[in-house]
Amino acid sequence: MTATDQTIPSPFKLCVIDDIRSTVEVIKSKIPWSAYGIEVVGTAKNGQEGLALIRETRPDIIVTDIRMPKMDGLEMTRQIVDTLPRCKIVILSAYADFEYAKQAIKLGAFDFVKKPFAIDELTRVVLDATKALEKERELDRQLRTMERQVQESLPLLRQEYMGRLLRHALTTEEAERYWTEMQAGTVPASFAVLLVEIDDVAYSSAPTAEGELARFAVGHILAETLRQAGGLVCRDGPNEYACLIPCGETDTARGVAETCRASIAEHTVFSVSIGIGKLARSLGELPDAYKSAMAALAFRKREEGSPVFDYASVRQADTARTPADRDKERELEKELLDALRVGDRERAYRALDAIFAEMNRLAPLPDLAYERSLYYELALIVLRSLREWVPQAIVQPYDRAIRGRSGQEQFTVQSFRQLLRDLCADGSAWIERERASDSEKVIYRAIEYIRANLHLDLSIEHCARQMNLSGGYFASLFKKYVGTTFNQFVTGERIERAKQLLIDNYQVQEIAESLGYEHRRYFSDVFKRVTGSTPSEFKDNYRKER
Repeated sequence: MTATDQTIPSPFKLCVIDDIRSTVEVIKSKIPWSAYGIEVVGTAKNGQEGLALIRETRPDIIVTDIRMPKMDGLEMTRQIVDTLPRCKIVILSAYADFEYAKQAIKLGAFDFVKKPFAIDELTRVVLDATKALEKERELDRQLRTMERQVQESLPLLRQEYMGRLLRHALTTEEAERYWTEMQAGTVPASFAVLLVEIDDVAYSSAPTAEGELARFAVGHILAETLRQAGGLVCRDGPNEYACLIPCGETDTARGVAETCRASIAEHTVFSVSIGIGKLARSLGELPDAYKSAMAALAFRKREEGSPVFDYASVRQADTARTPADRDKERELEKELLDALRVGDRERAYRALDAIFAEMNRLAPLPDLAYERSLYYELALIVLRSLREWVPQAIVQPYDRAIRGRSGQEQFTVQSFRQLLRDLCADGSAWIERERASDSEKVIYRAIEYIRANLHLDLSIEHCARQMNLSGGYFASLFKKYVGTTFNQFVTGERIERAKQLLIDNYQVQEIAESLGYEHRRYFSDVFKRVTGSTPSEFKDNYRKER
């Protein structure tokens, strides 16, 4: 098997059409088509017979004369392009028919070969057609794979996109794109955000199959209940769920929340607390509605026997903060989360200290219960964000500690502040280490991809897309870890592969094609520039040395 054979996965079907029998026989018999992965499936002596043959065999490639009786190649090309748009048509044209050949190209023919033709020239053009077909087949395979992966990952994507809509300030275009990709239908005129938290932390946090199955049951009950109300649900933590409900008033959301709570109590061993945020009138208002639901949930210990809290019932405690205060706090929270996302501990500390200073500036100072809710809300924001990037084993101890200190009798400002600083330190340290190791993994994956695909037209942009990175960032990252430019590395890998193929007695033309070089001469020039000798000289020197 030659290097060329290895790049052709399945036979291509070829039809030959010409009114000169000897021409048909030469094309059919004198070229070893099977060696190139091509099968001649039929021949015809005029355009009319040819069109019938093509409709019967549906070939991949057609070699046809342009001047034939009954129907010429030009008209046949016009009809083939309509019937088999991906079929590659190679026109045989005498010099006098050159204008007809150009018309055929405009109609969609792949290429033309002048009569009288050389066997090598016709072979080259047909093989160019197979390469074009293979690229189209590969693109089809990639598209089918992507479609399948999207369908399989849709539930996870929907959860990811919903999380972004709730937790991040997005542009209108970004928010609408995420909503569309969730396949959730038309955007409602207004939403309510519900946060549902399992109360029995000791049991629900147990790392057992039984505990996870029970938590799954809670999510399933929520999904079924919300489906009837046109709502959506996603996991928001080990024991938390975020819900979106289309509704125009808080009372409707409370009714849905009560139904969810009652169904969970009936069908599981859990009880839940539910925070209802203020209404969002657009996708862009969802983060504020989400935060208000968190604030409502943070007050759940204030009121005995009421597991459902809406923002309207707790917001009266917020009178010490002006709108400007709340805008400043949101800005500082964003700065804190941005610092954590990149693993910058000192920047996270500065953001935390600024937040603490803002809380100290409140006048009059809030009562301890309200201050506890502020710190608890901040802690939940940090926890939920870190869960996106940091392993559960790191976050879980802090989750338990924060929940344990949320009670009035266990709360002190200094202890809670220190707990938050420790959480940010551990989280940012892990992210910083992981970012470095992730970069190395990306480059290792890129090198593996390059070595497995030396036959492709490799470029920085192409490989960057495979790694889901921008071209500029990928290029600098590659040079940083490999020590050479991307193009130098690819050329070096191709030349090393070429040396081995020369030693294994492959032909220079075969090697050039298998390494992505369209022209043998260009490949030989590159080989000599890198090694100091031509491919033939390299092979001769190797044999002499042996």
